[in-house]
Amino acid sequence: MSPANSQPLPLPRICWITSGRETDGSGQQISRLLQELPLNRPAMVLIREKQLNGRQLLALASRIAKETLPNGSRLMLSERMDIALATGLHGVHLPEHSCPADRLRSASPGMLIGKSVHSPESALAAEKEGVDYLFFSPVFASLSKPGYGPLQGTALLREVCRATSVPVFALGGIRPENTIPCIECGAWGVASLGLFTETANFRKTAETIDRLLP
Repeated sequence: MSPANSQPLPLPRICWITSGRETDGSGQQISRLLQELPLNRPAMVLIREKQLNGRQLLALASRIAKETLPNGSRLMLSERMDIALATGLHGVHLPEHSCPADRLRSASPGMLIGKSVHSPESALAAEKEGVDYLFFSPVFASLSKPGYGPLQGTALLREVCRATSVPVFALGGIRPENTIPCIECGAWGVASLGLFTETANFRKTAETIDRLLP
């Protein structure tokens, strides 16, 4: 993995989000899935294991940071910039109502910073903070969090993409069959937690989505 302060790379078009089911920070299941990523497509991987304590999360991030990923891939951590910095990850992803991104940027100019949003107004506010990318969700019925929030749909996804110049990843219920509609709405790419947990079919699904993306 390239260090966080290396030459900026183009943003990947696909983001895989970890399950939130790690129990001890070993990351063995995550490592197995990362080895199945298509080699010809850079990917963003967001480590989102909020149930782990700081020491466990540090151990997990340290292990994942040593993985060999497709060239141009980015490793991100949910919220914990201190651990991202300590382990040399590329950046952090923030919840919608978290610390403003520009405050974090001043502490670590080289880090990639993303943020979750749920409306065009939130997208514009995040853009003013200087984020590098956005997650907009849930576009479709969530695979990993059934019943999570009102469905936003592709019409609102299109509004968000038109409202901001920041790259937008469509999140929530992403499957191969709805990937192209998201891109047609102006999304930069797609993100998924649910598909990353389907270990039996992950390689096939990842390769299928890879072929559908620009």
